[in-house]
Amino acid sequence: MRKTEVLTLLRASGDYLSGQELCGRLGVSRTAVWKIINQLKEEGYEIEAVPNRGYRLLASPDLLGESEIQSRLHTRWAGKNLIFRPVTGSTNIDAKAAAEEGAPEGTLVVTERQEAGRGRRGRGWDSPEGCNLYFTLLLRPGCTPDQACMLTLVMALAVTKAVRKLGVDAGIKWPNDIVVSGKKVCGILTEMSAEPDFIHYVVIGTGINVNQESFPEEISATATSLRLEKGERIGRAGLLSAVMEQFESAYQTFCSTWDLSALTAEYESMLLNKDRPVRVLDPKGEFEGTARGINEKGELLVERRDGRLACVYAGEVSVRGIYGYV
Repeated sequence: MRKTEVLTLLRASGDYLSGQELCGRLGVSRTAVWKIINQLKEEGYEIEAVPNRGYRLLASPDLLGESEIQSRLHTRWAGKNLIFRPVTGSTNIDAKAAAEEGAPEGTLVVTERQEAGRGRRGRGWDSPEGCNLYFTLLLRPGCTPDQACMLTLVMALAVTKAVRKLGVDAGIKWPNDIVVSGKKVCGILTEMSAEPDFIHYVVIGTGINVNQESFPEEISATATSLRLEKGERIGRAGLLSAVMEQFESAYQTFCSTWDLSALTAEYESMLLNKDRPVRVLDPKGEFEGTARGINEKGELLVERRDGRLACVYAGEVSVRGIYGYV
């Protein structure tokens, strides 16, 4: 797409690019370049045009379109095959449909609004338009289904690192809620199609509260956004690109061992539950203890009051802080 190429070149330059240089790199006429520049201006991009110097990108609108996302991606494979839909039911459902049709690993589905967003255990996920990030990444890992369950924690690690680069002090509430100031800013839902010993595909759906300024009353005490915490608007496409870069790196590490052994220390450094009292809501019987970190399988290690160490598997139970959300 020519708009993507023009945006990518302007961003990479950081300075003026002459119309002649753009023509040469794109293999199009000056008139075609002028038309593309005008299209970008109409979409809200602030582009300065100076005779004998060329064009310079001054500012970008907070858009989530193919050109904006693709021009910011610096990954090798994550997000290179992009599916953008202004409105959809669920990005996870879209990603699963793409997977069934043979879409490659790294396919990224992004939307401005979900009409049927979902969280864990079938809960709904509020998805207002124009302010947040809703995306799903398709993977085809060569591990077992049990091992693939750890990918939720890999994405949690990637999101937290990307958010911290914005200057927001985010942490992880095990296994995969991203929390700032004791409130949730991101939820992750991982689903897969698999046989007992073979994975067809995995989809990791992620919803990040980026620029939302208010929340429904029922979740206002436990939800916040990056804008509310940082005090300024966050560019969503730039954040999405940062998440993809962090995930690509962490995923490569995960694939080298098919467990979290090489990521445990980094994950635990962001784990808000660590050394905190927790209540484990296990169908077989609730119990309380102190979270001591995770093992290489991503299970939460909980020291019971009698000193015994329990390995808590995320798919079976919920963990709550005794004195609050975390």
